[in-house]
Amino acid sequence: MPKKRLKKLRRKAFFDAIKARRRLVIVNEETFEEQFSLKLSILNVFVFGSIGAIFLISLTSYLIAFTSLREYIPGYSSTELKKNALLLGIKSDSLEFQLKKNDEYIKSLKKVLTGDLEYAKVNKDSILASDYVDPSEYDLEVSKAEMELRKQVQEEAQKK
Repeated sequence: MPKKRLKKLRRKAFFDAIKARRRLVIVNEETFEEQFSLKLSILNVFVFGSIGAIFLISLTSYLIAFTSLREYIPGYSSTELKKNALLLGIKSDSLEFQLKKNDEYIKSLKKVLTGDLEYAKVNKDSILASDYVDPSEYDLEVSKAEMELRKQVQEEAQKK
């Protein structure tokens, strides 16, 4: 027999065996009375088992993802806990900054009280004043090219 025909026969025999109806019977052992009977095939059992497994996996995933059950899984924390941790982090940063400011203030107060003043230090106001630029130092005359550009922009604005 050719190999192709043999493969077809084997495949047909396999599918026939899967589709063959079998009977599941539950019997009372003492009286041999039939309690329950059901006709099944291997294919039906496989399909219903697969659908049931998919349903259970989906239901479990849904329960974990969208309910508070996820908090019991190690590694997941509640949203309230995350929110509180973020707020506490922000507060600790601001408190740390304030503490540094207070330490600097106390150090400068100690210097004043002990007389360790540095007279050569520059005042913050004088630094800010040094950045000031007087506009009268610069030539702010309008050039001819700039005048032409202004006229051109005004004409285009009027056309619209």
